[in-house]
Amino acid sequence: MSAPFTKFPSTAKITPCPFRIAIPDEQLSELKTLIKLSKVGPQTYENLQQDRRFGVTHEWISARREEWLNKFDWRATEAHVNSFPQYTTEIEGLTIHFAALFSEKPDAIPIVLLHGWPGSYFEFLPLLQLYRDQFAPNTLPYHLIVPSLPGYVFSSGPPLDKNWGNADSARIIDQLMQGLGVGGGYVAQGGDIGSTVARLLGSGYDGCKAVHLNFCPIPSSPPGASEQSLSELEKRGLELWKTFLSTGRAYALEHATRPATIGHVLASSPLALLAWLGEKYLEWPDSPFSSETILELVTLYWLTDSFPRACYPYREIHPDATHRMMTKTYIHKPLGFSYFPKELMPVPKSWIEKTGNLVYFNQHTEGGHFAALERPKEIKEDLEKFISLVWPGAQSS
Repeated sequence: MSAPFTKFPSTAKITPCPFRIAIPDEQLSELKTLIKLSKVGPQTYENLQQDRRFGVTHEWISARREEWLNKFDWRATEAHVNSFPQYTTEIEGLTIHFAALFSEKPDAIPIVLLHGWPGSYFEFLPLLQLYRDQFAPNTLPYHLIVPSLPGYVFSSGPPLDKNWGNADSARIIDQLMQGLGVGGGYVAQGGDIGSTVARLLGSGYDGCKAVHLNFCPIPSSPPGASEQSLSELEKRGLELWKTFLSTGRAYALEHATRPATIGHVLASSPLALLAWLGEKYLEWPDSPFSSETILELVTLYWLTDSFPRACYPYREIHPDATHRMMTKTYIHKPLGFSYFPKELMPVPKSWIEKTGNLVYFNQHTEGGHFAALERPKEIKEDLEKFISLVWPGAQSS
């Protein structure tokens, strides 16, 4: 008897291989040795500021180092994650990894859930858990598919002999969905870089019938946009937007302009990676992630060499990003959006309307950049309501 939620759609054209995380003991031992040998830098005026305005503190990095060495249990993380069905398949010579819950309902609606940086498919596991708790395989109304983008964790890195960008990743994801037999089309949901991939799917692929986002990185006010009629929440969001553009994106410019250099730095020391990623896990959510969660996410990146393989999307940062978003990637299909006030760039509804056919919008009062991990219940409810509006026969559960 097969495990629950593992029966592929009858129309599937591929048979992915089951996958389980099984990091060798030698690799875990090496990580611990490298943490022991990694030096914490000296105290400075900047790293003693408890408000983190200059980055992670000396106290924080020292405490996380000790916890990583003496308390953190990667095997417990493995056991939890391996309770979710996972697979790999080959597309264009790349190994593509994904987690999934497959429904046994013949009319189940396929949804592809797309992460960003410094995220991974781990972000969507709480959402999968909610569905696993609520439904049986024969009642689940959706096929929920969570790929690891090329270069991230257990998917292959991009080819070494040619350039690679978000458009290439979108092409791979569409091929994955078509291979899984979603002949009637699918819905794409994404945040961070996943929002760009989802936008490319919605604007460029017939198989993607609708797009739901929780991130819309518009770097400047769209033509004709006004700040006069905004709500107080939207005005506060624009202040966060302006702050991020002025003080929060140095990391992105480094990724975009010198990815090889920062890649060598972060691949050479787990403590360096902890500082670089940990800053984002502290600053970008509405409330900082727990130490356990941060160490899980950083360990995953370290064990899979996800940095520098995964920073290629940042090379697409250009001054004309707004123009491109509203022309080449305008979403004519139904677009849904979940607004979280502590997002990095929480732009107003009126701005988002200029990037696509916005038919659903929900403004939340709490939540930050990693919405699926921070607020899985809210993402679930918004996604279901959006799908009930745009997919024939669908109903909100």
